[in-house]
Amino acid sequence: MTIHNILKQYFGYDSFREGQERLIDEILAGGDVLGIMPTGAGKSLCFQVPALAMEGLTLIVSPLISLMKDQVNALTQAGISAAFINSSLSERQIQKALTNAANGAYKLIYIAPERLLSSDFIYFCRSVRISMLTVDEAHCISQWGQDFRPSYSAIPEFIKQLNSRPVISAFTATATPIVRDDIINKLALDKPTVLVAGFDRPNLRFDIKKPKDKFAALMSFLENKKNMSGIVYCTTRNAVEEVCDRLIENGYSASGYHAGLPDYTRSTNQDDFLHDRVNVMVATNAFGMGIDKSNVSFVVHYNMPKDIEAYYQEAGRAGRDGGDADCLLLYSGQDINTNMFLIENGVSGEHASPEKEREIKERAIKRLHEMSLYCKTSECLRSYILKYFGEAPQGYCGNCMNCDADFEEADITTDAQKIISCVARMKERFGMNMIIDVLRGKRNARVLTFGLDKLSTFGISNKTAEELGEIMNHMILEGYISKTVSKFPLIRLGPRAGEVLQQGSTILMKTALKQADEDGSYKYSKNKKPMASVNNDLFAALKELRLKIAKEQAVPAFVVFPDSSLIDMCMKLPINEDEFLEISGVGKMKAERYGRGFLEVIKGFAGNGAGGFESASRKQQNNPFKDFNACDIETSEDAVTVSTIADRINCVLLESGYDKISGKRINDWLVSTNLMSIAQLNGKNFKILTNSGIELGMVNENRTIRGENVTVNLFSRSAQKYIADNTLNIVKFKQK
Repeated sequence: MTIHNILKQYFGYDSFREGQERLIDEILAGGDVLGIMPTGAGKSLCFQVPALAMEGLTLIVSPLISLMKDQVNALTQAGISAAFINSSLSERQIQKALTNAANGAYKLIYIAPERLLSSDFIYFCRSVRISMLTVDEAHCISQWGQDFRPSYSAIPEFIKQLNSRPVISAFTATATPIVRDDIINKLALDKPTVLVAGFDRPNLRFDIKKPKDKFAALMSFLENKKNMSGIVYCTTRNAVEEVCDRLIENGYSASGYHAGLPDYTRSTNQDDFLHDRVNVMVATNAFGMGIDKSNVSFVVHYNMPKDIEAYYQEAGRAGRDGGDADCLLLYSGQDINTNMFLIENGVSGEHASPEKEREIKERAIKRLHEMSLYCKTSECLRSYILKYFGEAPQGYCGNCMNCDADFEEADITTDAQKIISCVARMKERFGMNMIIDVLRGKRNARVLTFGLDKLSTFGISNKTAEELGEIMNHMILEGYISKTVSKFPLIRLGPRAGEVLQQGSTILMKTALKQADEDGSYKYSKNKKPMASVNNDLFAALKELRLKIAKEQAVPAFVVFPDSSLIDMCMKLPINEDEFLEISGVGKMKAERYGRGFLEVIKGFAGNGAGGFESASRKQQNNPFKDFNACDIETSEDAVTVSTIADRINCVLLESGYDKISGKRINDWLVSTNLMSIAQLNGKNFKILTNSGIELGMVNENRTIRGENVTVNLFSRSAQKYIADNTLNIVKFKQK
């Protein structure tokens, strides 16, 4: 059987995703591989498909019981024989599993790393043919990574105990270049094929808020998500319990998970979430590694995580089915102090020496520093993450808070000169707060004790402490100043400081035009693409049938079919088994088991007038913009910015199944129609209003943003309506 036949028959897919086939071919040719693939990219198929094509047994080293259980359940549902061995089984159950495996009952066995060197398991492995050893979550073997697990260090010794060396395949979702090299060295991979599938998850939207009241911000975010599945991550156990209790009090179906709960409670709460008996899981980072729940629509970090690796891995648990999902981070300065405490007190005695523990802590502090800079950047959030993992993104994604915000560029050269001068005169011996106090002329005890009130830079800034903090964070990101990685970080001159003081370079910083919410957080324009247009009643009926089957099988609903398969059923409306096999995620075994029931539900809807269902893509092909009506676009008496107009237009376009347009595209179209023109100032292009634009109702307004005067183009109601009425022309203009 070819790998394409295996893919279709067992997993229900017609083709491989990018990178999968290359890794599978290399494995089948006998070569070692390392796959760095983001959550949702299908890394499991990269070892499951060749395991079925190879003679002998494949062992998969996996770190968590829940991960093994979900993977084995999914394989069994697809008609593939598999088992797991971990501490959840009794010794009698383990011996039975090994006996079955020795008799050829399984093609794949998931094993906990702690069990690898047990004498019984070594004896078993020497008695059978091990064709491949797969190391899942391979970053756990690296002390440079965020999830180092000493038990993973047993893997190289286990390999030496085997009669012959099998193919070694290793996979992880998040790994910086230094972690990749460490994985290769620690596992002694032999000239491995290394594939980095790309860390980008374009279906995830990233937002960061710094609210005065985090719970109020969370409630605002969840307002329209009561029936959606999501995870809220908290740093501490107390925060988990408090947030969970308050969500329940406010009518949300929520449960909690942290290491301090009894094993039975943790297991029950996790099963309730996986089986959709509760919608929201509030948890510490003890929850989630390997959780294969496909219908998670949002992930909220109630506190800032310790590093970008953990953040991206946890955020990546949303949108695994490819659907649009939200990732919100609620940040506060206290989060840094909490994480520093956890880093200082979180290393156990498992490590070889005090020097090694100190080294691990220093790495953790450095990663925390990178995480804090991410929370403060005004650049594209997606680009920041991708650069961290060694990629070279374009710098604008159109699906994060910073890309969707209305920004103006402010010249901060004078402020930067003052800051650099102050750092130099303070001899690089103080932290950010002290520098801000000196610049603002604060005569507090510490300033007076060190005689800093005598410096020429004392009191030379009229900026607020918050404004100076934002400017300094920007300067750190750009290399004009630096921040030491330590428990009490100091501000020092950066490699580019001379460009400002000696070469007279200009420094620009993006500042967002923002309006405070009632909870003290900030509103940013947001273009969220809705789920593909399907019949909601049919979708609900299919979900109800799926839940009934899942309860009978005692498995999570997504193990039967993910939401993406149900959506595909609603779009394609199969009427027989052959057409049902064309549904994404439907293999031969699942079609035989469940096809009749789902086809009956679909036929029942078709018999009640649902035969006229059409997919959004089919409607677009047959009658472009059939459902689009410019009258549905909201206009207002108040003059608004072009990004607000774009948001309102996109609400109508996306509901009809079409791509969104940007504020920039609208401005470009206005230039093409002579309602605006382009002017140059200091080498930069600016769009200004023409007489025709002014007559239509376009105006400009001078505003003061963080002490800087800027000009903003605004559109009255008549101008808003004119643009809305010409939406189709703007869309066509976009396609030129």
